[in-house]
Amino acid sequence: MTRVTRDFGDTMYKDAVPAVSADVIFASLRFPNYKLGANNQIMETKDDPKVLSMKEVVARETALLLEQQKRLSVRDLANKFEKGLAAAAKLSEEARLREAASLEKHVLLKKLRDALESLKGRVAGRNKEDVEEAISMVEALAVQLTQREGELIQEKAEVKKLTNFLKQASEDAKKLVDEERAFARSEIDNARAAVQRVEEALQDHERMSRATGKQDLEELMKEVQEARRIKMLHQPSKVMSMEHELRALRAQLSEKSRHYLRLHRELSRMKKGEEKASHLYELEGTETLGSYLQIEPCSDNALELSKCSFQWYRVSLDGAKKELISGATKSVYAPEPLDVGRILQVDIISESLQITLSTTGQIDPAAGLGTYVEALVRKHDTEFNVVVTQMNGSHQPTESIHALHVGKMRMKLCKGKTTIAKEYYSSSMQLCGVRGGGNAAAQALFWQPKQGLSFVLAFESERERNAAIMLARRFAFDCNIVLAGPDHKVPLDT
Repeated sequence: MTRVTRDFGDTMYKDAVPAVSADVIFASLRFPNYKLGANNQIMETKDDPKVLSMKEVVARETALLLEQQKRLSVRDLANKFEKGLAAAAKLSEEARLREAASLEKHVLLKKLRDALESLKGRVAGRNKEDVEEAISMVEALAVQLTQREGELIQEKAEVKKLTNFLKQASEDAKKLVDEERAFARSEIDNARAAVQRVEEALQDHERMSRATGKQDLEELMKEVQEARRIKMLHQPSKVMSMEHELRALRAQLSEKSRHYLRLHRELSRMKKGEEKASHLYELEGTETLGSYLQIEPCSDNALELSKCSFQWYRVSLDGAKKELISGATKSVYAPEPLDVGRILQVDIISESLQITLSTTGQIDPAAGLGTYVEALVRKHDTEFNVVVTQMNGSHQPTESIHALHVGKMRMKLCKGKTTIAKEYYSSSMQLCGVRGGGNAAAQALFWQPKQGLSFVLAFESERERNAAIMLARRFAFDCNIVLAGPDHKVPLDT
């Protein structure tokens, strides 16, 4: 085949061009652009600001290559190897088909040569020459076919080698993908663990900040009280004398109140005509929510309290309804919020007689308790610090601090992060003050979250205990549940 090339007749040899001196300094690194203007005058064009320098072009190409490298992930690499493997398999199949076709051609050529040889012995003259020429052509085709078979065998070997290479590369890519996936999963697990550690650290820091803030507040209150005390010590004697007078007046008022209650009780006994019998015992204590009432003997003829049995009742002001307080069978009883506005009675029963004692008036509410509860109602959940003294009727030896949560829908008892009991308000839940138990009864309550589970919880103060009872009953009433003690609706006619 003849190659056609251009003919440059005016080509200049390298030696014919004079060399440029190294001292020559060009104003630009590229040859200036010219164009023909009016009257065929040569004009130099201005530099195109859009033409980029070589440095900028290289930087842009480098950025594009880096971006393409980032886009080429391990998964894409594995897919490319798999596609190459599929193409190699296709080539191998095509080579096999070509080999089969070549074998068929060999058989056909052999049959054709045998037929021509048999025909050669039958003809003579010019026909015989034609047959010999055909035989030579068949032999030439056989030689070409043999050469083609050799090329196909070599091509098949190369395809097989390429297939093995792509298969190995695909397996390596899959291993690399698995390693990258395992590494990514480990990195994700490490990141999750780090996030969890950070969250725990933040929670610990917040907890420590709250505890520190509470301690700082308590220390600040102590400092303020100490400052007030020091300030009062340095005040004139007139202020000190006024404070002593106020203390004396308070003591006198308390004494007169107790004397008034004693006279009122004696007057009530005289009116009922039971002076001789009921004078053997009397009720001691303030008739206010947050205190406790205790039966005390006031005569030498009175039997010991250990030899008597007791039963407390809740009576309306008009005396029409008398309700037995289930479980209140001790000589001490602490009024609960349900007793406010009612009279309390107790029957003292022995073998020889039965005595009934009553409070002089209705049980008064605790000062400021209603406002405190109204403030707590606005919260979604209120937490009280308590101690579990009994569980299912068994005394608990430890006195660790627990948290009683009173919410709008449920109550929950926790110790740290462990939940001991959690129940929604229901008809099986019971809540009331502890009925008996000495002077500590004013700070304790009975809570039965569900059947078969009950607690006796002691609070830090009487105010906290009564506030918890009132708050829980308020939220339970909003859920159409009446929350009270056991058998609180058993009426007794008087």
